Amino acid sequence: MIEKLNIAALLPELILLVMAMLIALIDLFDTSVRRQNTYVLTLMTLVLVAVLQAFDAIEGTTIYSFGNMVVSDPMGNWLKCFSTLSVMVTLVYGRPYAADRDMLRMGGELFTLGLFALLGMYVMISGNNFLVLYLGVELLALSSYALVALRRDNATASEAAMKYFVLGALGSGFLLYGMSLLYGATGSLDINTVFKAVTSGHINHQVLVLGLVFVVCGLAFKFGVVPFHMWVPDVYQGAPTVITLLIGGAHKLAAFAMTMRLLVEGLLPLAIDWQQMLIVLSVASLLIGNLAGIAQTNIKRMIAFSTISQMGFVLIGLYSGVVNGNTAAAANAYSSAMFYVVTYVLTTLAVFGIIMLLAREGFESEEIADFAGLNQRSPLYAGVMALCMFSLAGIPPMVGFAGKLSVLQALVASGRDGSIALTIYAVMMSLLAAFYYLRVVKVMFFDTPITATTVTAATDVRTVLIINSSLLLVLGLLPGGLMALCSRAIISTLGT
Repeated sequence: MIEKLNIAALLPELILLVMAMLIALIDLFDTSVRRQNTYVLTLMTLVLVAVLQAFDAIEGTTIYSFGNMVVSDPMGNWLKCFSTLSVMVTLVYGRPYAADRDMLRMGGELFTLGLFALLGMYVMISGNNFLVLYLGVELLALSSYALVALRRDNATASEAAMKYFVLGALGSGFLLYGMSLLYGATGSLDINTVFKAVTSGHINHQVLVLGLVFVVCGLAFKFGVVPFHMWVPDVYQGAPTVITLLIGGAHKLAAFAMTMRLLVEGLLPLAIDWQQMLIVLSVASLLIGNLAGIAQTNIKRMIAFSTISQMGFVLIGLYSGVVNGNTAAAANAYSSAMFYVVTYVLTTLAVFGIIMLLAREGFESEEIADFAGLNQRSPLYAGVMALCMFSLAGIPPMVGFAGKLSVLQALVASGRDGSIALTIYAVMMSLLAAFYYLRVVKVMFFDTPITATTVTAATDVRTVLIINSSLLLVLGLLPGGLMALCSRAIISTLGT
């Protein structure tokens, strides 16, 4: 562990910031309909920072910098790398979709705001100070509000942006108030110092728990779990699909990282308190998310409620880490949660890639009925979508099965009271979810096509989509490498 003023700890963030501003200037002179120069520069930037983060993560060094306000460690570097790749894939899938809807005609805000949103995720992932974390939350949130409203002439998108802004501000307020209470109780904004203060046992427990309640509520907003899920279905449906993918993908990695920073690194001595909150959120999310998902006919709303239930599994992993003050199971539990959220984002990318691929000018292809007979029109893309649905349902040998299995194994291995009952409940909820996932497969393969239009895709989109969907199967058959990566990253983080 290195503690010094080390600019190298923030090198990817600095490169991203400089390039985001430079690309915003270059975009002023890019007159092409599809913003070719802006697009290429954006992808080059994302590839560069992803490679830098991967090298830093492989090196395995933990660096505290800028007065301990930021940290560069393997967990953070891998999550930043995965977030970068997620945003990159999102932009590859989304550029044709955005161009067909005149979202690029007035400017390349999709790319520049996407880079600033990614910078906000970086700050959330690297933050080791309450204020730094909150700055990251707000940078990501403000960029996301603008992106949701990017189709200025679309009333649905504008309404979704307003709902997202109002409820997002409420969630940020909860988080900030909770942080202020923790600061008042401990006298510090530094997460490591807060941990030491809480461990000392000299802080008023009631004040700590009150602050913790608000912090957990704020984090629950970011995850979109029950009862703080009100914004999720409306924003998923109302936002342009490329923005829905950004919110449903990379955002979750940043939310997971911030949860690890606050609850595990800062407030682990209060685990008995926040674990009770997380399990209530998880149980409610699994039930309400899946029951509501069954009733949906719009596939974006269906995926929104699916996300709510999927995040319930992530919370189960976080719940399983500490048992009666014993942290022996922590590394296994938290690494399973990290594996789950990474593989969920990978699946979500492919799902929305197909949805955008089926959309065409003047037609969104957002209803489940729009997928009728897709296998007869485009067997390749029907097969990709089927792989995604099987993965989300947790059907072997897809990676979604490996994710669910790892979380439930961590829960059972923790030996907590009621762990077997909770495992059975989670399995039953997965069976419930399988109904609406498999319904999409049934519609694609057995219903009569409503159109004879053949699905076509640009070379870059088709290539990335095939790689994306192949990973769902490859990582499902051979999950050990990614699981080991997550495990080493978590052990390194807990060790510092």
